[in-house]
Amino acid sequence: WVRGPSPLRCLPPQLPRWKRSRRELLQCLERFLRALVTGGPLSAPATATQPAWERFLACCRGQGLLSSAEGHAGAGPYWTQAAASRPLYLILDDNFYYQSMRYEVYQLARKYSLSFCQLFLECPLECCLQRNRLRSHPLPDQTIYLMARKIEMPDLKKNAWERNSLVLKSFDCTSEDNEQIISLLATALENPVKQNEENTEQKEADRATCAASTVHQADQTCRRIISQTMKDAKDKNVLPGEMKSLSEELNKLKAEFLEDLRQGNNLKNQICIQSQYFDPATSVISSFQHKATNVVNKYILK
Repeated sequence: WVRGPSPLRCLPPQLPRWKRSRRELLQCLERFLRALVTGGPLSAPATATQPAWERFLACCRGQGLLSSAEGHAGAGPYWTQAAASRPLYLILDDNFYYQSMRYEVYQLARKYSLSFCQLFLECPLECCLQRNRLRSHPLPDQTIYLMARKIEMPDLKKNAWERNSLVLKSFDCTSEDNEQIISLLATALENPVKQNEENTEQKEADRATCAASTVHQADQTCRRIISQTMKDAKDKNVLPGEMKSLSEELNKLKAEFLEDLRQGNNLKNQICIQSQYFDPATSVISSFQHKATNVVNKYILK
């Protein structure tokens, strides 16, 4: 089992630790795939830390893929017969809550003409909360709520690259589920991703990246608008009790606005097709500015 990869780019020091770990792991995974497909030596990525590479190798040895001995002339660990003589499934066990995270793994499969499939476990929020509380080191409930809002299910109609996906109810496993999983794996194995399967998938990935950037810009702008609006209300001598209500109303408005933006309701036909002089985040933020002004006027113009 291999846990939680992410992008293949360099690792700027300002990244949070968990993001760095995900990126390092995907870099290690690519080195593993390259060596396995080409039959070449297995060597550490230049940008991954030595501890990350050692943990990755230990995981591979634990699965019987690598021998404990080193190759000739420092070429690295030997492949075991099991790794080279039979079908090999690499299971990436992680939440992968954004489609873009999963697309990065798909890109690796396409690059080396390997198979790719997804098993998505759908679980009710209350069940997630109960299971989390039973863990030896549970996460805060707020983290579970946040993940439930952010997680993106496979979209087979929108993303052709997610066609080999299976969604199962995680609270009730049946023999029929096992048969579906086996069928999914067999189908993926028989249909490796072709390197020319790029155009549609890349366009969708670029669109998703652009949308995420737009939402981030809008969030920062909304925060500034709320801050200035609250200052204006205070200068207009709005009562403290009403200031609290105003703040709650503005933050609720921001949450609804960003969710609408995230779902693409405002930018579906605008994102990534604008000219270089057009900023979609700026074009739609005006509607939030207008609504925020209407909200504060209710308190100021009493």
